[in-house]
Amino acid sequence: MDTKNQTPSNLPDEIGQVSIFPITQATTATFADLYFRLTFFFFIQRGEKHVETPTQGEMLGREGDLMIFPPGAMVTMVNRPVLDEAYRALGVCFSHDLIDAVFADATKPKNATDVQIVRSDTHRPNAILSLIQENLANEHLPEPIRQHRLIEPLIWLREQGIVLPTTLEDQPISKVRRLIETDLSHPWMADEVAHHFAMSEATMRRWLSKTGQGFAKILLHTRLERGLSLLQTTDDQISEIALDCGFKTPSHFSDAFRKRFGIKPKDIRLAAH
Repeated sequence: MDTKNQTPSNLPDEIGQVSIFPITQATTATFADLYFRLTFFFFIQRGEKHVETPTQGEMLGREGDLMIFPPGAMVTMVNRPVLDEAYRALGVCFSHDLIDAVFADATKPKNATDVQIVRSDTHRPNAILSLIQENLANEHLPEPIRQHRLIEPLIWLREQGIVLPTTLEDQPISKVRRLIETDLSHPWMADEVAHHFAMSEATMRRWLSKTGQGFAKILLHTRLERGLSLLQTTDDQISEIALDCGFKTPSHFSDAFRKRFGIKPKDIRLAAH
């Protein structure tokens, strides 16, 4: 399995899949209301990650720490570079079935969407990262053996007292985002999405009202968050990212990105002077 080209463009929807990709950000920026549809690990390699959630308040991840974001988590995040070096992390995303294989019989966490931190000085999270990298890089492993070995890092975490929720994608926002992510460049319309879920548009809007976000906001946020991920993890041209994420023009993408995140897309890659 080639890990060099793993980006958020191919997040795991397949059974037993894991994606890993480098994340780089040159300028400090605040990203509000980021939503995680799948279980996501951030192995911080350089700089700091500040996170705030409605239930936990503020948390700080430092170099060497692992921060774990469960499905359904919605957070405000700040990636902070240090000195003249960009913020760097390795992101790892697990499909639901791998999480279920290890944690299905575990006592459910009180707050299933809480972010957890595995500290570098006490739990050596780099050992987990090494296991994941070795398994993904070994092209000679039969696929059943690979899937078995990809469970090992999760067992290691459970032995350290970490419990991950086995939330299925049954929440409205997760279902709609997953559909949109199948083709971000498609001109999604509310009536089309409602038809996909076998309901009227009015019923879908009431269904989505549980999330506090309407369809238009979910669509825009899904596109902008994918754009942010691509800016952090690839060298793709901003114009290409804009079109891939469903924006009609690069300027439309830039304006929407700056309105939401308070920073221009190009500044994700360029250090402030």
